[in-house]
Amino acid sequence: MTPTQYLQQADPKLALIIEKVGILEDDHSPHESYFLVLSRIIVGQQLSVAVARTIWSRVSEFFGDVFTPEAILRTPVEDLRKLGLSGQKSNYLLSLATHISEGTMQIDKFDELSDEEIGREILAVKGLGPWSVHMFLMFTMKRPDILPVGDLGIREAFKRIFELEERPNAAQMELLSQIWRPHRTLAMRYLWRSLDNEPKA
Repeated sequence: MTPTQYLQQADPKLALIIEKVGILEDDHSPHESYFLVLSRIIVGQQLSVAVARTIWSRVSEFFGDVFTPEAILRTPVEDLRKLGLSGQKSNYLLSLATHISEGTMQIDKFDELSDEEIGREILAVKGLGPWSVHMFLMFTMKRPDILPVGDLGIREAFKRIFELEERPNAAQMELLSQIWRPHRTLAMRYLWRSLDNEPKA
């Protein structure tokens, strides 16, 4: 039984969404550098997709093939700001690079760590919060059972599918989503698609 078939059998309401959205294919593409992905999340926060893409393009062009924590740490904040990064985001990027360089973030061992362990290491970095953790686990590490309780789109989708009067809180979402375990990541993708608003890390 495929994960989608499991969800269809587990939840008739979600099955209707799956029928409407269509079967989502698994993404088997190789993952990008974890440092690169987390850096891009920092750069893109609170920006429109177009602006985030423009600034990230400048960052990529500036560093070229040597986008590493060491390269970031060698770059003056003034140079980062010339690329379009705010002072705050420049410091967040430096914080990420420092955690990796000093070994307090075991980014090379992420594949061996649990979701919770990865989350704790990412949350220790200034500028990366729970939503960033969830997007990273779902779309980069492709962990199968992630519930992004802070995502407004998902909260709205929960409200609709469960016919609630208000958007649920984290505890309610955790309880309601048990029916989809251990494939909540895929269930979330179907919920996003039902709103036509699936993000990417």
